[in-house]
Amino acid sequence: MHNSYSFYHSPKTLDEALYLKAKYGDDARAVAGATDLLVEIERGVRKRSDGRAPGMIDLTRIPGLAVIEAHSGLIELGPLVTHNQCVASALIVERAFPLARACWEVGAPQIRNRATVVGNLITASPANDTIAPLLALDASITVRSSERGARIMPLVEFITGFRKVDLAPDELVTKVSFPALNARTDGLFIKLGLRRAQAISVVNVAVLIEREQPTGDAPVVRAAIALGAVAPVVVRAAAAETFLIGKPLNAASIAEAARLAVTAAAPIDDMRSSAEYRRAMIETLTARALHQIAAGAARAGWPQKPILLWGDTDGVWPVTTPGKAKAAGAPDVREKRALVNGRVTPLQGGMTLLDSLRAAGLVGVKEGCAEGECGACTVSLDGMAVMACMAPAERAWGSTVVTVEGIRATEQLHPVQQALVQSGGVQCGYCTPGFVMSAAKLLEERPHPTAAEAAEALTGNFCRCTGYHKILDAVVLAGTLQPTAGEPDETV
Repeated sequence: MHNSYSFYHSPKTLDEALYLKAKYGDDARAVAGATDLLVEIERGVRKRSDGRAPGMIDLTRIPGLAVIEAHSGLIELGPLVTHNQCVASALIVERAFPLARACWEVGAPQIRNRATVVGNLITASPANDTIAPLLALDASITVRSSERGARIMPLVEFITGFRKVDLAPDELVTKVSFPALNARTDGLFIKLGLRRAQAISVVNVAVLIEREQPTGDAPVVRAAIALGAVAPVVVRAAAAETFLIGKPLNAASIAEAARLAVTAAAPIDDMRSSAEYRRAMIETLTARALHQIAAGAARAGWPQKPILLWGDTDGVWPVTTPGKAKAAGAPDVREKRALVNGRVTPLQGGMTLLDSLRAAGLVGVKEGCAEGECGACTVSLDGMAVMACMAPAERAWGSTVVTVEGIRATEQLHPVQQALVQSGGVQCGYCTPGFVMSAAKLLEERPHPTAAEAAEALTGNFCRCTGYHKILDAVVLAGTLQPTAGEPDETV
């Protein structure tokens, strides 16, 4: 059994949440994804004043907080907006592309389905990916308490130091807002990590350039360059920004701006990189970003239809009100039960969904790392692939859950399982169930996936083993084993 949170509350309204935050103060953490908090509790680094783990105030059952909207030239994100919601949002991709790109670089699909942008900001690590683009976008943060009401501050003032924010014990973040980019502004986000996915930034750079005309040698009228993982907080490269004003983006101006960007940073030596390497990479990544913008290639490599592992939703966020399961016969959240593999199942609280499912006898859900690195515990929660080690069990009450035991309707194997057998795509008993679950969810989203789509879907399941080629072959093969439209499904 792992370390547990002290208590769990799931308010139904924002007023109720604010009341609970005022009541408990620092002894309770407001959570949406809880992906950071559960790991911190497990490691024993997040404690109350009495040495116990904090309680949770889970905001996910409050309607209206997982919304992306545009008002009077501003884009507004609610506190429950996840990274994958931003990736799937046409508004964010069109009018705030650096944020969409940064969200796409966070973790893996299962993590992006739970983790929120606001949670990324509150954690306030300088390596967190979404801070740099939001700083470049001149974002503002709205916080609220039940006693004092709302206050609004620039993001640069909200983050006060290394992993520190201006948030009183009785306050909640209720909104992130920033100006939508105009047609003359290009921007992008570049991340350097130690591997292609599931990596913490060694350096990241967000760049916005507004010119008098969107192409050609038109002079720059506004520049924003934000640097992550190179100082105690994410910083703006003010000298480089000022230098670019009035100049065209050419080889000489780009080289000088990249050189000046280094002056804004104060990098350190750590396990991921030396300070010297970080300084070199600031210059390299800033120059690369500016060259891409100058060439009209700011969106190079962006997938036309990103893999979300939401199933067959056509990019529409599948969760309207968490805890209201869509399947017939789902229990009420107050019953402390979930619809697991089509059966109403009691789930013990005070632990992760992973531990609760295993305690209920669903031992196909495996624990590999218990911190979201390996994907062995992947399940479907309310239609989305998530890592069960990074969700509180109470979040599943009243919801639908599917584990590896439940992906086939009869004794026939699921197409993914059939293909794994035919291709010899095997891993150890810990890894295989997670691969099956992620691949099955991909087939709902892409009935006939390419090898590249399969690799993207499984980024949360690749860890430190080898032999993944046959697994990827199996996922592609599984697409051919599925019935096409109008044909009977012989496996159900």
